[in-house]
Amino acid sequence: MDSGLYDRLGRLKLAIDKKSFSSMTGSRKSVKKGSSAEFSDFREYMPGDDIRGIDWNAYARLDRLYIKEYMEEKESFVSIFLDTSASMDYGEKTKFSLMMELAAGLSYISLSNMDHVRLYDMVKMDSPYSASGGKAGMKNLTTVLDRKTAAGSADILSAVKRSGRIEPGLSIICSDFLSEDFLPGSDTFAELIKYLSYMKQKIAILHIMAAEELDITMNGTVNLIDMEDKESRVKVTLDDAAIRDYDKAKNEFIQELKKACKRYGAAYFLCSTGESFDKIIFEKLMPLYEW
Repeated sequence: MDSGLYDRLGRLKLAIDKKSFSSMTGSRKSVKKGSSAEFSDFREYMPGDDIRGIDWNAYARLDRLYIKEYMEEKESFVSIFLDTSASMDYGEKTKFSLMMELAAGLSYISLSNMDHVRLYDMVKMDSPYSASGGKAGMKNLTTVLDRKTAAGSADILSAVKRSGRIEPGLSIICSDFLSEDFLPGSDTFAELIKYLSYMKQKIAILHIMAAEELDITMNGTVNLIDMEDKESRVKVTLDDAAIRDYDKAKNEFIQELKKACKRYGAAYFLCSTGESFDKIIFEKLMPLYEW
């Protein structure tokens, strides 16, 4: 990303409506009272209070001493869960590369606003990466993303539950969700959202699909190989009828995910590798930002 793009990203701020419990200074509303510029409430003066907080206008009207309280500003937490399974390594521009771009962009936005970023690799959940301290934390985070590869398989629900205690904030799940666990009729996707909601998360689903998956251009008879177990194969003749059947199943799959998000309060975004990074970050993800 060039400096011009960084400048544009730095003007954005993720909307996180969960109050921060963090002890680190940042730019988010905290459950604690502090000394920021944002007024919170009045309370009666008590011996030992800083007299600089007394509201003398209230004293003139009420003949009683009141202290102005202000909202303390702390960092909030942005948790980004990355599906690094082999199925993400598909497409002329791979789903994996788009996911890495979006993870980098959203991390930069978060760090620019003094939020704390946690990256979770849902294939290798044993070593999450944390970054904080503003834009300076971006250099090492980018190195971590650059070293990731797409291989193996991911159990997304199990991976998220293994993340342990997540601080209240925003959780972003990035995946193609191409697993039998998420097919129409399964409750796994709804369980995933309900679990994150229970953990006091605002939830964003980045459903990343290849342009070639959304618009079939192959034709004739082809052998399809499972990218994750390398053993499962199916021979398919891609005629008009087969493509219609595929499109119907694909649309039902997408609609089921959308409905579950709407039902349980998560934001859903379908991100195609056929779309530019700019279009996704600066247009499609607009509902994620604070204005």
